[in-house]
Amino acid sequence: MPSDSPIVDPVVISMKDDQRFDERWLHDLLAERPSLLGLGDLAFRQNERRQPSGGRLDLLLTDTETSPPTRYEVEIQLGATDETHIIRTIEYWDIERKRYPQYAHIAVIGAEQVTSRFLNVIQLFNGAIPLIAIQLQLVEVNGSHTIIASRIVDLFQLGTEEEDEGPPSDRHYWEGKASSGTLKLVDDMVDYANEIVSDSGGPYQPKYNRHYIGLSQGGPAKNFMSFDPRKEHLIAKMKVKHDDQTQQSLEESGLVLMSYDKTFGNYRIRLRAGDLETYKETLQGLIRRAHEQYH
Repeated sequence: MPSDSPIVDPVVISMKDDQRFDERWLHDLLAERPSLLGLGDLAFRQNERRQPSGGRLDLLLTDTETSPPTRYEVEIQLGATDETHIIRTIEYWDIERKRYPQYAHIAVIGAEQVTSRFLNVIQLFNGAIPLIAIQLQLVEVNGSHTIIASRIVDLFQLGTEEEDEGPPSDRHYWEGKASSGTLKLVDDMVDYANEIVSDSGGPYQPKYNRHYIGLSQGGPAKNFMSFDPRKEHLIAKMKVKHDDQTQQSLEESGLVLMSYDKTFGNYRIRLRAGDLETYKETLQGLIRRAHEQYH
């Protein structure tokens, strides 16, 4: 049944025009309670963070649950967004990501009003720069105050590997593009997967796409690992979260570790004939972890 409590309208207060609520007050509030930004369970790291350029970053927040950990460079402005606010946000984000490349970095613009003029500008940057714009309104209800955060511009969502499959292909296409030897490596890796993981969906099979070879299980793609066969070698991409221990273990194993792809969360490993037998235990461990984390 409906509650008998009255429904009251909140009163929006302009922080820019009310001397009780200045920018310092808002900085301190968000440092104490970062959840008010609506970005999840973030931890406060530092405010007024001095920059080599001479400026100060309003707030630095972190999410340690991601891999790698994510840092949010937050710039706050009372009133409406303007060009200096946008430039300053992007400048500080760029400085921080270059100084600390071991983290992922997201720029955050917070203002009382995200105007339509600068909303168009912000949206132009979004995609090239991981950028979030948040409208922050101070409201009063029955003598109490709170911040309402509305995410006006969210992160541009990158497509997945499955969405980028391209036109369907077949084994014959890949035999011409790569070689029968590297396709044999793909077959052996799929056999490893079927030996060490099992679930109700049945065995895994190679899924031949135009740009890469993935995995399927009864039809749907299940790309906890995928492959880019070349003439002389195979690039295997293992969807395993990055961490220092895994990185060190792979480097010490003898496998040729090419890179870690942060976009899709893949370790990229180069394999040649004979490597599967030499590094069987390491590869099977990676396959098992990739399968567990994917599901």
